[in-house]
Amino acid sequence: MKLTAFTDYSLRMLIYLAAQPGRRATIAEIASSFGVSEHHLTKVAHALGKQGCLANVRGKGGGLSLARAPASINIGEVVRFTEASTIAECFGEGGGECRITGLCRLRGVLDEAVAAFHAVLHRYTLADLVGNREALSAIFFADRAPASAHAKGQA
Repeated sequence: MKLTAFTDYSLRMLIYLAAQPGRRATIAEIASSFGVSEHHLTKVAHALGKQGCLANVRGKGGGLSLARAPASINIGEVVRFTEASTIAECFGEGGGECRITGLCRLRGVLDEAVAAFHAVLHRYTLADLVGNREALSAIFFADRAPASAHAKGQA
Protein backbone atom coordinates (compact mmCIF):
# COMPACT_ATOMS: atom_id res chain seq x y z
CA MET A 1 0.00 0.00 0.00
CA LYS A 2 1.33 3.41 -0.91
CA LEU A 3 0.47 6.44 1.20
CA THR A 4 -0.35 9.72 -0.47
CA ALA A 5 2.12 12.59 -0.28
CA PHE A 6 -0.42 14.37 1.93
CA THR A 7 -0.25 11.57 4.52
CA ASP A 8 3.53 11.37 4.24
CA TYR A 9 3.87 15.12 4.85
CA SER A 10 1.36 14.96 7.71
CA LEU A 11 3.39 12.32 9.51
CA ARG A 12 6.67 14.13 8.85
CA MET A 13 5.24 17.40 10.19
CA LEU A 14 4.03 15.69 13.36
CA ILE A 15 7.39 13.97 13.89
CA TYR A 16 9.23 17.26 13.37
CA LEU A 17 7.08 19.06 15.93
CA ALA A 18 7.26 16.18 18.41
CA ALA A 19 11.05 16.15 18.24
CA GLN A 20 11.02 19.31 20.39
CA PRO A 21 7.61 19.54 22.02
CA GLY A 22 6.59 22.94 23.27
CA ARG A 23 8.56 24.66 20.51
CA ARG A 24 6.79 26.44 17.66
CA ALA A 25 7.99 25.97 14.11
CA THR A 26 7.10 27.71 10.89
CA ILE A 27 5.93 26.00 7.74
CA ALA A 28 9.00 27.39 5.98
CA GLU A 29 11.27 25.81 8.59
CA ILE A 30 9.63 22.40 8.28
CA ALA A 31 9.57 22.58 4.47
CA SER A 32 13.26 23.44 4.44
CA SER A 33 14.11 20.61 6.81
CA PHE A 34 12.45 18.01 4.56
CA GLY A 35 13.01 19.70 1.20
CA VAL A 36 9.29 19.83 0.39
CA SER A 37 6.89 22.49 -0.84
CA GLU A 38 5.64 25.11 1.63
CA HIS A 39 2.39 25.23 -0.34
CA HIS A 40 1.73 21.52 0.32
CA LEU A 41 2.66 21.86 3.99
CA THR A 42 0.26 24.77 4.39
CA LYS A 43 -2.59 22.48 3.37
CA VAL A 44 -1.30 19.77 5.70
CA ALA A 45 -1.04 22.18 8.64
CA HIS A 46 -4.58 23.40 8.04
CA ALA A 47 -5.97 19.85 7.96
CA LEU A 48 -4.04 18.73 11.05
CA GLY A 49 -5.23 21.84 12.85
CA LYS A 50 -8.85 21.00 11.99
CA GLN A 51 -8.25 17.45 13.22
CA GLY A 52 -7.00 18.80 16.56
CA CYS A 53 -3.40 17.61 16.22
CA LEU A 54 -1.83 21.04 15.66
CA ALA A 55 -2.18 24.43 17.27
CA ASN A 56 -1.73 26.98 14.50
CA VAL A 57 -0.87 30.48 15.72
CA ARG A 58 -0.81 33.33 13.20
CA GLY A 59 1.20 36.53 13.30
CA LYS A 60 4.47 37.55 14.91
CA GLY A 61 5.76 34.85 17.22
CA GLY A 62 3.27 32.42 15.70
CA GLY A 63 3.85 29.07 14.16
CA LEU A 64 2.86 25.47 14.55
CA SER A 65 3.01 23.29 17.62
CA LEU A 66 1.36 20.10 18.76
CA ALA A 67 -2.10 20.69 20.20
CA ARG A 68 -1.92 17.47 22.22
CA ALA A 69 0.73 15.33 23.83
CA PRO A 70 2.46 12.98 21.36
CA ALA A 71 1.11 9.98 23.30
CA SER A 72 -2.46 11.09 22.51
CA ILE A 73 -1.94 11.39 18.74
CA ASN A 74 -2.71 8.00 17.24
CA ILE A 75 -0.92 7.25 13.96
CA GLY A 76 -3.77 5.09 12.68
CA GLU A 77 -6.25 7.92 13.22
CA VAL A 78 -3.99 10.37 11.40
CA VAL A 79 -3.63 8.00 8.44
CA ARG A 80 -7.37 7.31 8.27
CA PHE A 81 -8.03 11.06 8.32
CA THR A 82 -5.47 11.91 5.65
CA GLU A 83 -5.99 8.92 3.32
CA ALA A 84 -9.19 9.77 1.50
CA SER A 85 -8.40 7.62 -1.51
CA THR A 86 -9.68 4.10 -2.04
CA ILE A 87 -7.38 1.16 -2.63
CA ALA A 88 -9.20 0.00 -5.78
CA GLU A 89 -11.96 1.29 -8.03
CA CYS A 90 -14.53 -1.12 -6.60
CA PHE A 91 -14.12 0.44 -3.14
CA GLY A 92 -15.47 3.72 -4.44
CA GLU A 93 -19.06 4.83 -4.15
CA GLY A 94 -21.23 2.74 -6.46
CA GLY A 95 -18.54 0.11 -7.04
CA GLY A 96 -16.93 1.78 -10.02
CA GLU A 97 -16.98 0.55 -13.62
CA CYS A 98 -15.58 -2.94 -13.16
CA ARG A 99 -17.60 -5.64 -14.96
CA ILE A 100 -17.07 -8.27 -12.26
CA THR A 101 -17.81 -6.12 -9.19
CA GLY A 102 -20.71 -8.33 -8.07
CA LEU A 103 -18.70 -11.56 -8.47
CA CYS A 104 -15.17 -10.55 -7.58
CA ARG A 105 -13.58 -11.95 -4.44
CA LEU A 106 -10.59 -9.62 -4.63
CA ARG A 107 -12.48 -6.86 -2.86
CA GLY A 108 -12.87 -9.02 0.27
CA VAL A 109 -9.17 -9.86 0.27
CA LEU A 110 -8.15 -6.23 -0.20
CA ASP A 111 -10.64 -5.12 2.45
CA GLU A 112 -9.03 -7.55 4.91
CA ALA A 113 -5.54 -6.32 3.99
CA VAL A 114 -6.50 -2.66 4.48
CA ALA A 115 -8.07 -3.50 7.86
CA ALA A 116 -4.84 -5.23 8.94
CA PHE A 117 -2.80 -2.23 7.76
CA HIS A 118 -4.93 0.14 9.83
CA ALA A 119 -4.91 -2.19 12.83
CA VAL A 120 -1.11 -2.08 12.94
CA LEU A 121 -1.03 1.71 12.63
CA HIS A 122 -3.61 2.06 15.43
CA ARG A 123 -1.18 0.35 17.82
CA TYR A 124 1.20 3.32 17.62
CA THR A 125 1.18 6.92 18.74
CA LEU A 126 3.34 9.85 17.80
CA ALA A 127 5.25 9.27 21.05
CA ASP A 128 6.29 5.85 19.72
CA LEU A 129 7.68 7.45 16.58
CA VAL A 130 9.80 9.97 18.47
CA GLY A 131 11.28 7.71 21.13
CA ASN A 132 14.60 8.72 19.56
CA ARG A 133 13.84 12.43 20.09
CA GLU A 134 17.47 13.41 20.76
CA ALA A 135 18.70 11.88 17.50
CA LEU A 136 15.86 13.50 15.56
CA SER A 137 16.58 16.87 17.16
CA ALA A 138 20.24 16.56 16.21
CA ILE A 139 19.21 16.21 12.57
CA PHE A 140 16.32 18.69 12.49
CA PHE A 141 17.78 21.40 14.68
CA ALA A 142 21.55 21.10 14.17
CA ASP A 143 21.77 24.69 12.97
CA ARG A 144 19.31 26.05 15.56
CA ALA A 145 19.57 26.54 19.29
CA PRO A 146 17.77 23.83 21.31
CA ALA A 147 14.29 24.81 22.46
CA SER A 148 15.32 25.10 26.12
CA ALA A 149 18.36 27.28 25.31
CA HIS A 150 16.23 29.36 22.95
CA ALA A 151 13.59 29.91 25.61
CA LYS A 152 16.22 30.82 28.25
CA GLY A 153 17.77 33.36 25.89
CA GLN A 154 14.44 35.14 25.58
CA ALA A 155 13.72 35.25 29.29
